[in-house]
Amino acid sequence: MPWIKVPPEHHPIFHAALPKDPRVEIMKMFGGVAAKTNGYVFAGLFGRSTMVLLPEPDRAAALALEGAAPFDPMGNGRVRSQKVMLPESMMENPAELRHWIARAFKSAAASPAKAKAAPSRKTVGIASQKKRTAAKGTAQTRAKKRTA
Repeated sequence: MPWIKVPPEHHPIFHAALPKDPRVEIMKMFGGVAAKTNGYVFAGLFGRSTMVLLPEPDRAAALALEGAAPFDPMGNGRVRSQKVMLPESMMENPAELRHWIARAFKSAAASPAKAKAAPSRKTVGIASQKKRTAAKGTAQTRAKKRTA
């Protein structure tokens, strides 16, 4: 499946549809923008439409919309559970888009907050390596100053 870039005109539509709530965090994702709360990405621009995280029965209602589909970002049949790709036409109906994003936000905000993931060993290893390299550079700099 070829990559479809998020149309720039969709960004202000998406931002305007987000709940005006201080718990909403905005982040870049999939070449577009996504919104999360409690550690859950509840909505995001993807391709020419919007992805929303919905519980049952909201998910079934969204999938019943003409043009909606389970969210499959790679196009290989590996759908992301509870995420629905809204129809492209939703971007032309700001009130309806706001309605679906509000439903997704309400569900994510009511869910228990996700625990922050601990850094992986690999990440810790990289950080430790950077510290060792910085310390080594500092020691070399001091040695040069003493000999000068």
